[in-house]
Amino acid sequence: MIKKIISLSALSMFVFAFQVSAQTCLANADDTTPDEDFSTITTSTVLHTPTGLIWQRCAVGQTFDGTTCTGEAEQMTWQEALAYAYEYDADLLQGWRVPNLKELASLAERDCVRPAINSTFFPVTPPDSFWTSTPSIMDPLRAWTVAFFNASHSIKEKDRTVYLRLVRTKLPTE
Repeated sequence: MIKKIISLSALSMFVFAFQVSAQTCLANADDTTPDEDFSTITTSTVLHTPTGLIWQRCAVGQTFDGTTCTGEAEQMTWQEALAYAYEYDADLLQGWRVPNLKELASLAERDCVRPAINSTFFPVTPPDSFWTSTPSIMDPLRAWTVAFFNASHSIKEKDRTVYLRLVRTKLPTE
């Protein structure tokens, strides 16, 4: 009897963990970031047509394999995120940077949670906070984040570790 209870408990935890990790969207709502708003630029970048911004498909630390993002997304402090973007673009000179609050919020799919983002173009996005370059006006030790758990915005201490996705403006030649 105890083995059955333990087995049932383990099975229920597995089912619960699976349910928590799956994206959930409202059935009859209009998407706020529909597939039509995006187009592939390269295998690892997409254009968000309404804003003219080019986004990395995967969070920093992940790699797009042609179908999905693989690997572990990395978390870093706000200063590390700014330095990462600077170093990432040093050789490319394409303008890759940490997005501001308005830019990153434009990716939030408000009809979905866990993650609250278009999963067709941004697969395996961690359902957690991502840094923006926007500092808090009220507290110099904090900066704005967008949580792709539920599309909310909040300020976090700059020394906390948070995920990062880089952005750049579409070049005239693209």
